[in-house]
Amino acid sequence: MKGFGTDEKAIIAILGNRTTEERQKLKTIYKTMHGKDLVKELKSELGGKVRYLVKLLMMESHERDAFCLFKSMKGIGTDDAVLVEIMCSRSNSDIAKISEVYKTFHNKTLEKAIESDTSSRFRKLLISLSTGSRDESLKLDPSKAAQDAVTLKRAGEDKWGTDEAQFNSIFALRSFAQLKITFEEYERHSKYKSMEDAIKGEFSGDIQQGLRAIVEMAKNPPGYFAHRLHKSMDGMGTDEQTLSRVVAARCDVDMVEIKKAFHQMYGKPLGKMIKGDTSGDYEKLLLALIGGVETF
Repeated sequence: MKGFGTDEKAIIAILGNRTTEERQKLKTIYKTMHGKDLVKELKSELGGKVRYLVKLLMMESHERDAFCLFKSMKGIGTDDAVLVEIMCSRSNSDIAKISEVYKTFHNKTLEKAIESDTSSRFRKLLISLSTGSRDESLKLDPSKAAQDAVTLKRAGEDKWGTDEAQFNSIFALRSFAQLKITFEEYERHSKYKSMEDAIKGEFSGDIQQGLRAIVEMAKNPPGYFAHRLHKSMDGMGTDEQTLSRVVAARCDVDMVEIKKAFHQMYGKPLGKMIKGDTSGDYEKLLLALIGGVETF
């Protein structure tokens, strides 16, 4: 970054091949050595899609989630997909830290922000998730799964109308592993082919989106993020914000598993799709972060 012009290749080589923790250390050491803020320097040297991706990469993970949540609720309208993606996929400790960071940066609790920017059943689900009260034990209880499956069936397809409170309670409190066996039990006795179809048949709009995300996270977490990545590039145009956000969040967490799930689900390597949908330095940085184009 010194002098005239920018060596984007060097920036991509370094930032694209470091973990979130290593990038945090880079910021401290850079300031110590050069007396300058690395993030500000990078933002002044880069532009467009690359600048936004680098901005996300240089944040600590909970800071990044809090920033994305704030951005999704800022101004007129709310980006429900971002709320769903983050609130439905993070652990209890993640939710607690995100909430703490959110309040520090925005002088407002995450719960209050959700309350003022969402409505009805979707609001209730998100507020339940914002408490971070999901059971995270590894123990599975088949009898409870069978009981919960009956409760969900009675609250949905066996009832005129839908008792969303029962869905909300079970979906927000049970561990993902417990939910997985609950959904398997439900599918054995349901008129619907899958839990996803059951949610689609009983709910609509943002609440359907939220509940289906929880089903996907319970059944196949890497598959959920593979689905988000595919959706960001499928069809005309590319949703760079979603693509950047998911890659930045998962690149040093479970990207190997996500790439495998992506190939299994869509019959195409993730790297190849990124290469076909993006270009220039943005494409190069994304590919560096996911570990290059796969050779399946």
